[in-house]
Formats: sequence, structure tokens, C-alpha cells
Amino acid sequence: MPCPRPTATSPVSPGATVPGPTVPCAVPPHVLERIVRNGSDDQRSWALSTLLQDSSHRTIRLHNAQLRSAQRGVVPPRLDPDAGPRRTVADAAGTESLPGRTVRTENEPAVDDVAVNEAYDGLGATFRFYSEVFGRDSIDDEGVGLLASVHYGDHYDNAFWNGRQMVFGDGDGELFQRFTVSLDIIGHELTHGVTEDEAALMYVNQSGALNESVSDVFGSLVKQYALGQTAEQADWLIGDELLTDAVQGVALRSLKDPGTAYDDPVLGDDIQPAHMTGYVQMTGDNGGVHINSGIPNKAFYLAAIALGGYAWERAGRIWYESLRAPQVRPNATFRSFAAATRRQAGVLFGADERKAVTEAWREVGIAV
Repeated sequence: MPCPRPTATSPVSPGATVPGPTVPCAVPPHVLERIVRNGSDDQRSWALSTLLQDSSHRTIRLHNAQLRSAQRGVVPPRLDPDAGPRRTVADAAGTESLPGRTVRTENEPAVDDVAVNEAYDGLGATFRFYSEVFGRDSIDDEGVGLLASVHYGDHYDNAFWNGRQMVFGDGDGELFQRFTVSLDIIGHELTHGVTEDEAALMYVNQSGALNESVSDVFGSLVKQYALGQTAEQADWLIGDELLTDAVQGVALRSLKDPGTAYDDPVLGDDIQPAHMTGYVQMTGDNGGVHINSGIPNKAFYLAAIALGGYAWERAGRIWYESLRAPQVRPNATFRSFAAATRRQAGVLFGADERKAVTEAWREVGIAV
């Protein structure tokens, strides 16, 4: 989910919002803004600090993405594509300096820090999913090493992909747990790197909502694959381990039932629509990228349930190959992406799968 980029660093009153462009992060900006309005003094302070710390993330991510794009075809792929992940976990030690001190690298044993081990395992689980299911060699499909920093900032209520590495805050301990605790959040954020590499979906309006949805879809599939769950067995929640017991909710988002993940006095209510009739027209949050993503999320869930079995085998393959299809442009709309999934379903599998995908999109108000 996106992190906001404030337009100023002056103090924000409890009733104010923090406008500005966004960059993919775990907790959406409207949730943090609600905490600024509704939380305790400490909670407001931590949420506001998170919003303000995120101010430079968009610039950094775009810069890193441009560097990676310029290096494609110049930096040769590694010689052994079957060598596995090359993980590095660093400790930011409560600072905002990245990456921090290296504390664990590939093939080293677990350490005493649970956040370090969770980050290491989450990077590995995401790498294995993309490698074993889709034959992809890391985020860029050229074996790029996976770097993560833990203990970022002071009570930092977020996690994000900055175009080069993962960054995890420890949460405030009152509303949010440490962000390494959630495998689907790790899978979600790393998938932003995959999307950046394949379709380069613009982070605005429907293409931005698709960007967020793709990360939710594959974040959920990373967890399902790690647990060996079928589509029927999966919870289809994103960030279900992240909320503390003090929050009235089950997760940050639900692909099965968008709009039902939480309803809390501090966080507010989940406002994701599940159908185009609820599509939110707005100028904030880059056109509502983290809100309207509920619509394609629901479409994927419906397709996965209709196809049955392990969701990554057919529904996941269809969405993955659609992301890679030349027909999907950076400014893709819901309808154009839906058309790509319909096409891929027929090419990869057959008429029954094409019908299931078509019906899934129809049920959320998108005819293809």
C-alpha cells in the first residue's frame, strides 16, 4: 500500500490530513491520517512521524527504478540461475539511515533478533514462490540480491519497497505489530518490484489500483504457497498478523470481502469497494489507488475460487502472464487488464478457464 509524500514538514493538527503523492507501502495513508485525528497523544505522534518520514520515499524509489531500468541489458545475469536467493538483512537500529549494519546474510544461521529472522525467511519464501511457481529468478528475473532493513525509525508504522530494498518498521506496539511478522506483506511489497520490472504500471488512478491489487494477489499467494493452502482453505487476508488485539479488525485488507477488514474507532472503517458501482473518484492518494484496488482483488478471488485447487496454479499463472503481456501498458485500465486475463486464460488453459475469468470480472462490474 502507498505511503504519502507530504508537501510540507510543518506540524499537522489532529483534524488535518497530509496530502501529496504516494509510494507503495504497507499501511495506506488514510489509515495513518485517521490515527493522527483519532489516536492517543502517543499514537498520533507516531503516525505523524511515519507520514513525515515517508516524504522522501517516492523520490528514492523512482530514482532506484530508473537506475535498474538503465542497467537492464547492461548488467549481466548471474551465471547460475539455480543458485537460490542472495539475502542480506541489516539493522537500522531505530534510525532512518539505510541499509544499516548487516546482521545476517545468505546461509548464515538464525540470530537472536526475531525481526531479522522473519525478514530473512520472508525474503526466502517470496523468492521460492516466484522461482518454483513461475521460474522467475528473483525480483528482476536476473538474480538480483534481496536486501532488507529492520528496526527502521522510531515506532515506524509501515514497511515499504523503495525500488532497491525492503524496509520494515517495528510498529507502535499499540495498533501495529512489527511489520516483519506478516509474510503476505513481505510478498506484497516485493511484488511491487516485479510489477515495476514487468509492466511498469503507473501509480495513479486505475493503473495504480491495479499495481496495488497485483501486489495483494501475489502477496496472498506467497502465503498460500508457503502454507500449502488451496483457494478454499486460504483466508485471503493481507496483514492479518499485523494488527494488535486493541484494533477492531482482522487485517489491513480482504480480497474475499473488500470493505470488511476493519472497523475501528482509531483506524476508521475499511472503505475498499468490491464492485465498480462503488468506485471512488478522488484526487487524493493518486486517484484512490489503495481504495479501488478492492475491485480487481475481488475479481481475482472469484476467479481463484471458480477454478479451484491451488490458486497459484491457474488463476495465479493467468494474472502473472497477463502482467508480462505486451498488451498491458503502463496506463492500463481495469477493463484492459481484465481483457488480458481473459485472453491469457484461453491461451494457457482453455474455454472453461476463460469463462471463469470472464465471469469473475463481470461479477465486479467489468465486462470483457
